[in-house]
Amino acid sequence: MTQHYGLFINGKWIETQENNEVLNKYYGDLFATVSKASEKEVDDAISSAEVAYKETSFSPYERYKVLHRVSDLLQARKEELAGIITNEAGKPIKQARAEIDRATQTFEIAAEEAKRIHGEGVPVQAAPGSENRMAFTIKVPVGVVGAISPFNFPVNLVAHKIAPAIAAGNTVVLKPASVTPISSLKLAELFEEAGLPEGFLNVVIGSGSTVGNQMMEDERIHYYTFTGSAEVGEKLKQNTGLNKLTLELGNNSPVIVDKDADVELAAQTLAQKSFAYAGQVCISVQRIYIHEDVREQFQSAFISATEELQVGDPFDPDTDVGPMIGEKEAERAEEWLQEAKGQGAEVIHGGNRKGSVLEPTIVSNVDHAMKVVCEEVFAPIVTMMSFTDLDACIKEVNKSDYGLQGGIFTSDVNRAFYAAQKVEVGGFMINDASQYRVDLMPYGGVKNSGWGKEGPKYAIEDMTEERLVVMNLQG
Repeated sequence: MTQHYGLFINGKWIETQENNEVLNKYYGDLFATVSKASEKEVDDAISSAEVAYKETSFSPYERYKVLHRVSDLLQARKEELAGIITNEAGKPIKQARAEIDRATQTFEIAAEEAKRIHGEGVPVQAAPGSENRMAFTIKVPVGVVGAISPFNFPVNLVAHKIAPAIAAGNTVVLKPASVTPISSLKLAELFEEAGLPEGFLNVVIGSGSTVGNQMMEDERIHYYTFTGSAEVGEKLKQNTGLNKLTLELGNNSPVIVDKDADVELAAQTLAQKSFAYAGQVCISVQRIYIHEDVREQFQSAFISATEELQVGDPFDPDTDVGPMIGEKEAERAEEWLQEAKGQGAEVIHGGNRKGSVLEPTIVSNVDHAMKVVCEEVFAPIVTMMSFTDLDACIKEVNKSDYGLQGGIFTSDVNRAFYAAQKVEVGGFMINDASQYRVDLMPYGGVKNSGWGKEGPKYAIEDMTEERLVVMNLQG
């Protein structure tokens, strides 16, 4: 029997008249149904969050205990939650298990940070006439946080939004992606079991054009954290006034393979990190720039490493590349490939599609005018270009409108640091793929890739406000 899930508002599970269907992304059959929020449920969720923030006492240590308990519960229910990710997101099961492990750490880190929020002393007595004054700052929550999360990491990217928000003492209204909502509702179950006060987490399901827009226009939300397209992120920034926000947007990650790189290491690493979760990761490798001296050697090794990847059923523990989030997206990626071929590009590996599964695909003879190069492909497609001069290569790399993460493979530390200084990205990896991320690090991009940083410590900085307190001492 297909399972049904309600919305989570003010600590209660709410049914509505309209349902949203959630499909298995590999087989295409119905996996579950979820209640769909109307304007009323969204308003109720925001009202509940506002009341809870204003009226419920929730100390830093209590926040720590709840978040730590959620971290423990994630591990206790790892197989169940990984299975849900594989069903609703199509992520290979071994990668889904890794996501649960990462989310466990994200909640654990946020729990610890809840006990470390602090201000500082300000030496105002050094100013003439203020000798009898003492000053210090405190950190206070921003209030209600509106969180809008994507489909590709339905547990861990949700964790990166709600864990630091709650650690900082805020309340949250969460709108997960409509195609992968169950993971968020399961997280709400864990928070309920962990003892989170009512109203501190509210989960509403619906489209961005309805639920998302209503959240964007509601003045009771004081902070927005959004992961998605640059187009929607720009709209959010333009329409939320002076509210604070964090935007994690598009990307087309570049990696340079220099003339003195460990070619085998580069090939093996980039094969894994280009095609994991069918390339549907914001920091997936999309553009590889190879020094002409090692181009043939790298190309051969890269194709060989890619051929070793297993494509197919995401529930098979050996599968490396499963389906894309939907057949429509796979068709769009295939159209981009055909367009590039019409412009002179050559597909040297892969390129075949069956339903929502697109083979790992390597494309050469490309230029920056092609969509597969200049836009975010968000599919298992990698482009390769050669270079002879590092400065000229970096100029080509920086032509992109995006700048989330990038990298270089080289044994020359001087060239490595030079590239790190010159490549316009928020994070730069040396002898690793752009896809490297651990959850305690500051994560965020430049240019059209976003605004602000994720990582619990850094998100908490943004999700709190600094307040100055000055004491005029008498006597």
